[in-house]
Amino acid sequence: MTHDESPTARALLLLELIQSSPGITAERLAGRLGVSERAARRYVGILREAGIPIESERGRYGGYRIGRGLRLPPLMFTQAEALGLVMAVLDGHHDNAADPADPVGGALGKILRVLPEAVAGPAAAVRSLSARHPEPGARTPSPETTADLVQACAGRRRLRLGYRIRPGDERIMEVDPWAVVVRRGRWYLLCWSHTRNARRVLRVDKVAGVEALDVPAVPPPDLDPAEMLEDHLSAGWRHQVEVVVDAPAEAVAEWVPRSLGRREPIDATTTRLVGSTDEPDWYVRQLTAIRAPFRIVGSRELREAAEALGRRLLQAGS
Repeated sequence: MTHDESPTARALLLLELIQSSPGITAERLAGRLGVSERAARRYVGILREAGIPIESERGRYGGYRIGRGLRLPPLMFTQAEALGLVMAVLDGHHDNAADPADPVGGALGKILRVLPEAVAGPAAAVRSLSARHPEPGARTPSPETTADLVQACAGRRRLRLGYRIRPGDERIMEVDPWAVVVRRGRWYLLCWSHTRNARRVLRVDKVAGVEALDVPAVPPPDLDPAEMLEDHLSAGWRHQVEVVVDAPAEAVAEWVPRSLGRREPIDATTTRLVGSTDEPDWYVRQLTAIRAPFRIVGSRELREAAEALGRRLLQAGS
């Protein structure tokens, strides 16, 4: 007898059907469960014996519904529903969603504790990911895809992925998955691409298909997922950035996020910020968070953006 055919599983499914469709008839219950009406009524009896107040009404508009005084019933989620719930909490409650002491974190922990292991395992793995306040336009990826990637990282198995470079351009690549990271509402897969023979950071919402391969995938022993992601986001853009700040590196780290560039100590009181950007105007606005004198060494586009911003601020104050 499989799990789906067991009387307990059918009784719990019947409870879920009555809760979601008050007034549902024995005929409809039987059809959804794949049993006779007599068997459906027998499952109703099982639930009543367990102390669940199921009321019934006869007649044309009669059916079954849950009565008053019902305690919280068993939680029944599919893997996709459970993962979707966890991802929604991470996206919408950013500060302490993974902290059991936080009310939302505590409630989420209770849900995970009563889920079957096959569902709770991937959900708990996703919950452990760090989240930050979302960027505009951030898209939450498919829970099923995210679960496959998280499980592959945990199981250290190579993957064959379909990846959408842009609309209408999907490519196949083989990767060793290392970690899934959430940053400002965007979900990333950190991996080694055997197709490109290089480290890659992939957007999870662009992953179109996941196939696990029977090949081990071992991450670097010194891997820091958050640092790797920030390194990726700070490099490879069109305009190079070099800024010298008259403050120690520890202070600069409090003012400037790692995604803006590397912080290189010049001496005990001076730090060089090295990175790149495609948007000099935006980048210069981020530099205004620095609470110490600084000089923009490069690029020319960044200096011009700083001069334009300075003129606007002077005009605003005149």
